[in-house]
Amino acid sequence: MSGAVARIVAQAKLNLHLRVLAREPSGFHGIQTIFHRIDLGDDILIRATDGRRSIDVEGSDTGPREANLAFRAAAAYAYRSGWPPGFDIELTKRIPVGSGMGGGSADAAAVLRALESLAPNPMGAHILAGIAGSLGSDVPFLAGNAVMAIGTGRGEQLVALPALPRRDILLMTPGFSIATAAAYSWLDDDRAEGEALLAKDFDASALGSMQAPYRPGLPLVAADDFETVFAVKHSQLQSWEKLATWASNDFEPVIVARHPELGEMLSRLRHSRAIFSGMTGSGSTIFGILDGPADFAKVPAEHRHRVRSTMSAIDVVQPIRIE
Repeated sequence: MSGAVARIVAQAKLNLHLRVLAREPSGFHGIQTIFHRIDLGDDILIRATDGRRSIDVEGSDTGPREANLAFRAAAAYAYRSGWPPGFDIELTKRIPVGSGMGGGSADAAAVLRALESLAPNPMGAHILAGIAGSLGSDVPFLAGNAVMAIGTGRGEQLVALPALPRRDILLMTPGFSIATAAAYSWLDDDRAEGEALLAKDFDASALGSMQAPYRPGLPLVAADDFETVFAVKHSQLQSWEKLATWASNDFEPVIVARHPELGEMLSRLRHSRAIFSGMTGSGSTIFGILDGPADFAKVPAEHRHRVRSTMSAIDVVQPIRIE
């Protein structure tokens, strides 16, 4: 089936809630998060070939092809299934790189789903999820068919949830990205410093101008029990307003401490028409869920070139086969 072609939009995601658990012996951290897709996405066209493998990227520099997640996803699919012999990928980037919206993961997931739709012998959702998990912690969610989901483990253990009502979203992406590895390192450093201060049993008044010790928030649930997750929080996951009363992101204070301008942007959002706002992933994008269309006139002039609007998704974009 060489020459088969599919087009797909790789939807970005927001982390509406993100708890980072203790570092595991492997060096990784467990997480508990709530994913939600948004309309913003990269455009991908993929064509099966007789052997040539290539990727052409427009809109952003994503580095060498072997490091590109879309290319790696296609290679992994071909290795696992024995098809296709080769592929050409045309990728138009719209999701900012290093923004916390899962751009590379979205591309990888979209490529997997597109190839699965073209394959003469599709492998099935279970095997596809396994390939997705090998590529990154956000890829399994984006490779699935849920608009919204709770993710635990490293994000690959998923419980699908009904999508929240469609809302306008304002995205503010600063002129810098945050490397995920750096964000985790900063989080570990801040937690260690906070624990050291607590161990000294300082009286709060004795801290003076020192920053208060870091205290990690409560996790979504005490254990990775999907039924408990659903039962405990289901009633609080049915509206943006309810979610806004308790959702948070463990990375937010860590990143804001090192990039105070993000804190200023968040403050502006939280004093505007946003019914829910926060930082997604490990940054650097912050988002505001609005009660109506975005009014760019209210965005400070110095920030307007870093602001874009989109909407929350209510369905998963499917690949379109092109004959």
